[in-house]
Amino acid sequence: MAVTNKWLGQAFLQAFDKEIDYLADAITVTLHNSTFSPDQDTMDYQNDLTNELSTANGYTAGGSAMGTKVNDYTAGTNVVAFKAADVVWTATGTLTARTAVVACTTPGTAATNPLLTYHQSDADISATDAAWTFDIPAGGWATITPA
Repeated sequence: MAVTNKWLGQAFLQAFDKEIDYLADAITVTLHNSTFSPDQDTMDYQNDLTNELSTANGYTAGGSAMGTKVNDYTAGTNVVAFKAADVVWTATGTLTARTAVVACTTPGTAATNPLLTYHQSDADISATDAAWTFDIPAGGWATITPA
């Protein structure tokens, strides 16, 4: 199973416009079904999202916040990494999603909550009466390499 991880194009403009403060703000992960089709160029705020899972089977609409957030820069490789603890939903029944979307939800409304990244599998991922985990690698859930 392959997962595509992409930044939304507007995220950098929003960050430099001070709409996002990664360490201070609530950064939230939402789950979406297989009919969700992200558009890296046009999606900028949560009001652009569709096909989020509804509240059921251990998932709550609106997603879950990332915890233990840190960011760092590695000299030599020029990599900026955004890190956090795994986000876990405990499925009661079957919880199935294909895409996770990361957004800053501190502004407070779908029209003002900036989107950061999406992570889309090439197949549905399901958990039945078990943990459904947005697994964050040691290297971070997203990176930037200034060049």
